[in-house]
Amino acid sequence: MADKKQLSYATGKRKTAVARVRLLPGSGTITVNKRGFEDYFPRETARMRILEPLQITETAAQYDILAEVKGGGTSAQADAVRHGISRALVEVAETLRPTLRKAGMLTRDPRAVERKKYGRHKARKRPQYSKR
Repeated sequence: MADKKQLSYATGKRKTAVARVRLLPGSGTITVNKRGFEDYFPRETARMRILEPLQITETAAQYDILAEVKGGGTSAQADAVRHGISRALVEVAETLRPTLRKAGMLTRDPRAVERKKYGRHKARKRPQYSKR
């Protein structure tokens, strides 16, 4: 693995999940946190989300992907890896930017958990109203 030349590096984010993604020339192997892609993400929807940028740009069999993910849940981690892969692909080939931009893969999803407010049970849930 040390003899491979590092091709591209990018960071992807979603909620509190942060993914560091490396793109290497190879056969299309995806490794997440030193585990197999199918092993780390058992849900088919998560795997689909990760493969989306590679399928849209038709580069699935051209690169090996090494990803390290921290924080968040499995769904947020999958989206963070997807965002990182998209950004790494643009770093490799700038011609892919319009395709990925149109598909919405380069935009970081700004939605996050709203903080809890005082006097409330959660961020917006109010205490039960009592008439008497």
